[in-house]
Amino acid sequence: MTPEPAPTPADPDAWNAYLAEGNAKQARKRVAADVLLRDHSGRVLLVNPTYKPGWDLPGGMAEANEPPEQTVVRELHEELGLDVVVRGLLVVDWVAPHGPWDDQIAFVFDGGVLDLDKALRPHDEELSEARFVAFDEATGMLRDRMRRRLTEAMRAQREGRTVYLHDGHPVG
Repeated sequence: MTPEPAPTPADPDAWNAYLAEGNAKQARKRVAADVLLRDHSGRVLLVNPTYKPGWDLPGGMAEANEPPEQTVVRELHEELGLDVVVRGLLVVDWVAPHGPWDDQIAFVFDGGVLDLDKALRPHDEELSEARFVAFDEATGMLRDRMRRRLTEAMRAQREGRTVYLHDGHPVG
């Protein structure tokens, strides 16, 4: 018995059903998007999430079908009331499966220098605090992977290029 040939674009309904079936079988990736924001003194903005231990770069998880750069804009508006402009991509970090989590892709975007005349205050229950800290202090406040990611984001920003990482470590 000869298998039926795959549908073609000549039959749009059959073609779309065929593609949807293939799409449903493919792996899904969680996507995180953070932003490197600095003040005029060169300090970096960190946030203290209430739902996990330790400090973090501002940002969060992408929603379904949301581009990562829009994730950063949405998250900073929701959590800190900030309207940021994404100025470029600094880091792409593939994070291996860990604990109960599958792998993920994490992006760090350049948000430039933030000119604020007031203290930052969290706008929702996901953050307990947000503050600018010197880079050396920031590296002491972050978990290992995020510390490596921040270090590489700062290097990428200085060098004007994007860095690709695996679990916070440069590849190649």
